[in-house]
Amino acid sequence: MAGTRGWLRISSIAAALGALLVVTACGQDGSGDGGKDGGRTIRIAYQAFPSGDLIVKDKGWLEKALPGYTVKWTKFDSGASINTAFVAGSVDLAAIGSSPVARGLAEPLNIPYQVTWVLDVAGENEALVARNGSKVSSVKDLEGKKVATPFSSTSHYSLLAALDRAGVDSSKVQLLDLEPQDILAAWTRGDIDATYVWLPTLEELKKTGKVLVSSRELAASGKPTLDLGVASTSFIEAHPDVLPAWRKAQAQALDLIHDDPDAASAAVGKQLGISPAEAGAQIKQGIFLKPAEQADAKWLGTPGKVGGLADNLHSAAQFLVDQKQIDSAPDLDKLRKSIYVEGLTDAVSP
Repeated sequence: MAGTRGWLRISSIAAALGALLVVTACGQDGSGDGGKDGGRTIRIAYQAFPSGDLIVKDKGWLEKALPGYTVKWTKFDSGASINTAFVAGSVDLAAIGSSPVARGLAEPLNIPYQVTWVLDVAGENEALVARNGSKVSSVKDLEGKKVATPFSSTSHYSLLAALDRAGVDSSKVQLLDLEPQDILAAWTRGDIDATYVWLPTLEELKKTGKVLVSSRELAASGKPTLDLGVASTSFIEAHPDVLPAWRKAQAQALDLIHDDPDAASAAVGKQLGISPAEAGAQIKQGIFLKPAEQADAKWLGTPGKVGGLADNLHSAAQFLVDQKQIDSAPDLDKLRKSIYVEGLTDAVSP
């Protein structure tokens, strides 16, 4: 199986290089660090899952706070593709999972970005679900089955954690690298037996499948995953006015989720193309911090005392090493330096 893993790694690198050329070509004009507008474009990578990020986008709060900038929102399907965009220099800010961040900060990518926000902690909004008729009723039944997940994502990390916890050798599972929309199509055709994926795709699959384990359960057993806000280090330095405004907007979105769930559901539903009721039900499946908790010692922390998020990323990276997904984990000191806490307290103060 070592040869197969090597072939998969080479194939993944080749695919990433191909994607890198495409992303580079797409990102050459309107660069956040230069270009025709003198670097006054903010290029944001977002993902279509229920979050405060979608509320910020829907409400146009960042555009209102920074009228001198052009804000360009681009939808991505996974953290792996966002990492590729950062390598290409075509993204400034992004919503991305903790597992791909751990990969991005490790060799060979060494992406120069920093974690600036916790969008959510995964709960029932990411889960492993088996298709009805697949004869899979537990994680142990996945041996020899076809299981799809977006590689290098939080779902991929959680799938490996679920298999490990159940004592299933991942090399004996037919793992398929598919993006959420492709997972739905493969599921409908009966081409896969199970999948680990996130909302809103997960919600559709649950109609004809059974949840085997959720990310909330894995978090309780020591393998938590999160959705994070990250920013290019060079962009933070070149545009010191942007990140405070972005954090204030994200804090406002978290307040809306906690204080006015109907308004939050309407905004998220509009962005996902679903009803406010459906959006509200999906929001409830995630775990959203209150703004002040961002600076808690458990999460980002404060200047001079970086929080436990760095340890979380280190544990995630080490697990990926153990699973032979990456060669080595970044040291804890490097990860602590990758947590950007400057100005955080001001941004989350009432």
